[in-house]
Amino acid sequence: MELRVLRYFLAVVREGTITDAARYLHVTQPTLSRQLQDLEDELGQKLFTRSTRTISLTPEGMFLRKRAEEIMELVEKTEADFNSMDELVGGDVRIGGAETERMRLIIQVIRELQGEYPAIRYHFHSGSAADITERLDKGTLDFGLLIQPADIDKYDFINLPAADVRGILMRRDHPLARKDFITRRDLLEVPLICSRKFLQQLKSGRNDCIDWFGKDFEKLNIIAVYNLVYNATLMVEEGLGCALSLDGLVNVSGDSQLCFRPLSPPLESKLNLVWKKYQVFSKAAEIFLERVREKFMPETDHFPSAT
Repeated sequence: MELRVLRYFLAVVREGTITDAARYLHVTQPTLSRQLQDLEDELGQKLFTRSTRTISLTPEGMFLRKRAEEIMELVEKTEADFNSMDELVGGDVRIGGAETERMRLIIQVIRELQGEYPAIRYHFHSGSAADITERLDKGTLDFGLLIQPADIDKYDFINLPAADVRGILMRRDHPLARKDFITRRDLLEVPLICSRKFLQQLKSGRNDCIDWFGKDFEKLNIIAVYNLVYNATLMVEEGLGCALSLDGLVNVSGDSQLCFRPLSPPLESKLNLVWKKYQVFSKAAEIFLERVREKFMPETDHFPSAT
């Protein structure tokens, strides 16, 4: 399977028709059709459902699309790393992380490096812990910022000197907004909106919130689940319920109709910057990691090394 053919395949998926894709690729339509047919023959699977005007993907085609996008992303990363070897100090650093205000710590490191290494470019990807670790394992990310609890045994890591505070995002006119802190009893009959990660960790039995709620956990009225916090914010604004969230993700200052109240007793989650063990870094990624170590690792601490 050639990279050129995968590029052809992705172009057809993106453009929607063989005619438009051939025009984009600057090849003839018969040539492109033949390449696609050869790809189907090679894989022994039908990838497209063809009609008179458009084409759509079969389940096998959708599977190949995901894999082809991952392959091309890794190819582009590898090419960029090799191209940067000829630069004085440049290249790309790819960082993934969940939504957390503590990403600011990583951004502060990058800001410090900008003046010294202006040719380094930083690519950020936001997603769930499962998404980030999958991309780390496949090599399309250099580093991941994970919120505990998370399985980091197979990674090298640095503990960041910060923690995310958990609490409740609610409307300012909600009865609980009059309180400075939210207790377990306060939440038993409140419609709650929680993250998908929260529910996934419940099923695995690894969730600090379970301990916090104790035996009352099963009494919670969870009415909606979110992936990223923006949609949860809209649900709270519309009065659907209160969202179990992290502090600092939503602007609750000024004229905002929302407010955030921390849980009591406090419930906090630590953070780790992780990377694959035995990872061979580009020069740019090495510089970034060394600066993170200098900033966040006292000499008395003993953490796993990058090599």
